[in-house]
Parts: sequence; C-alpha cells; structure tokens
Amino acid sequence: MSKIACVLTDMFEDVEYTDPAKAFKDEGHEVVTIEKEAGKQVTGKQGEAKVTIDKGIDDVNPSDFDALFIPGGFSPDQLRADERFVSFAKHFMDEKKPVMAICHGPQLLITAKKLEGRQATGFKSIQVDMEYAGADLKDQEVVVCQNQLVTSRQPDDIPAFNRESLKVLA
Repeated sequence: MSKIACVLTDMFEDVEYTDPAKAFKDEGHEVVTIEKEAGKQVTGKQGEAKVTIDKGIDDVNPSDFDALFIPGGFSPDQLRADERFVSFAKHFMDEKKPVMAICHGPQLLITAKKLEGRQATGFKSIQVDMEYAGADLKDQEVVVCQNQLVTSRQPDDIPAFNRESLKVLA
C-alpha cells in the first residue's frame, strides 16, 4: 500500500480532502498531512472539516512517500508562496510518482513549472493559468496523464477523481 503525502493548510475545500482521504484509507493507503508545522489544526473553507496536521514540511523528505495528494480550495494558492512546498511537489513530478490534484490543486504544479506538455484539468478560474503553464488542458471530470498525474475540476468530480486515483495507486 502507498504512503501518500497530503499538503494542506487552512481554507482547503472540505470535501476535496475528506472524500479522497477516506477513499485512500479505505483501500489501505496511509495519508500523511503536511503543513508548516506538525500538530497545527487547519480548517476547511466551509468550516465542516478540521484536520490536525501530522508533519511539518521541514520534518519530511519527499523520498519517503509514494504519492502526493493536493486538495483544492485556497490551500494550494497559499502553499505555493512557500518554496518548500513547491520543491516538495516538484520532486513527485520529477520522479514520476503519482500526483493527485483536484480543483485549485494544480496551482502548486503551475508554480513548480511541472505542467508543460502534460494533459490536465483544474477549476475553471485556473484553466487559463494552466494553459499558460504549458498544460494540454482538457475540460472533463478527470484527466489521467501518463498513469501518473490525476486531475479533476471541482467537488462534483470527486467520484471520478477517487476512482482514477486509486487505479494509479494500485
């Protein structure tokens, strides 16, 4: 089973973390939440989900993980202002490890300059940014590129996102 790094901070889209994390755990995968500091509690933008962070970014090595999960909301935009999270995400793309990003999640990959030539999708408001970053943008519920990168647009796409993410992790 895979050890999945999940980068997360306040204002994440609640169901874009809770639903995939539950699906991953139900299949036996381990999900480790990572933020600036371990033990901090972060809250989803709907106020429904509260998550206690497992590890601080300075306490983890991307080599210790099999996959990366980036929920959407305002969380990815905040995280991409911190070079440590950008470098962390870049590692997974460089090493061709599974990366699952939903909604605004691809913003972290845009900043890491890792979407060029990759088929992907994201929330409507970041699709032009993704195109500028060189992504081959597809407006569909889930896009799987090279059996590594799984992207979806919005909460309605979660069932397809979970299904294809679990296939890539298998």
